[in-house]
Amino acid sequence: MTQLDASVLAQVTTLLCDADDTLFPSEAPAFDASVDVLNRWLAASGIEQRVTAEGQRARAVGKNFRATVTDLAADHGVGLTDLGDWVAEEAAVVTAHLGTTLTPDAEVLRALTRLAEHLTLAAVSSSALARLEGCFSATGLSGLIPAERRFSAEDSLATPVSKPDPAVYLHACAQLGIEPAQGLAVEDSVAGATSAVRAGCPTLGTVAFVPAAEQDRRRGQLTDAGVLAVVASWPELIDLVLPGLARRPAA
Repeated sequence: MTQLDASVLAQVTTLLCDADDTLFPSEAPAFDASVDVLNRWLAASGIEQRVTAEGQRARAVGKNFRATVTDLAADHGVGLTDLGDWVAEEAAVVTAHLGTTLTPDAEVLRALTRLAEHLTLAAVSSSALARLEGCFSATGLSGLIPAERRFSAEDSLATPVSKPDPAVYLHACAQLGIEPAQGLAVEDSVAGATSAVRAGCPTLGTVAFVPAAEQDRRRGQLTDAGVLAVVASWPELIDLVLPGLARRPAA
């Protein structure tokens, strides 16, 4: 197994976890719920193209609805008006669906519980805070990563953005009172990994919830994005990180 440079872990005080398909397998069901709203936006915008959930998952994983719509508008040369109502509707539909779809994952809960003995846990996501609340409640993670340590590129910033913009990671670090080098990020998507790396956070890739047929390709993409290593599961992440954390001298 790849070993992390001891100097990286020596600085780390905080684990900055992406949410969707990093802490829980939410990307596929989210796109299933989102695609109807997206296709209605396309129709309302005079765009003939229609999309599928699977096609959008392949194209837009790691990005939020606002960024997805912005990309499609640019592709078709369509001007954007205020997206607030569309963003709110999509968030409500997806949040309701994920609340009934997601369940606790024993490996994630066990890993985060062990890591919490050494690091502060936080979530850094492109998704809206209301969606994160529904997901964290459904998966039993609310106690490990409470609301005040969840950061959203959609809701936490003065101007909403989406990964791969590094703004949400820089904001999270500032709010947590750490330098980016002190925050070890965990990301499943290229957009997310790029966001964390650009912010200056040491970053691990994970394919724990990536479909098996896509894992080899995603590993290469994450490596190209600048992650330090790619793990296949949360137990593998523990094996990679915990020994170095345990060897650090007590503060």
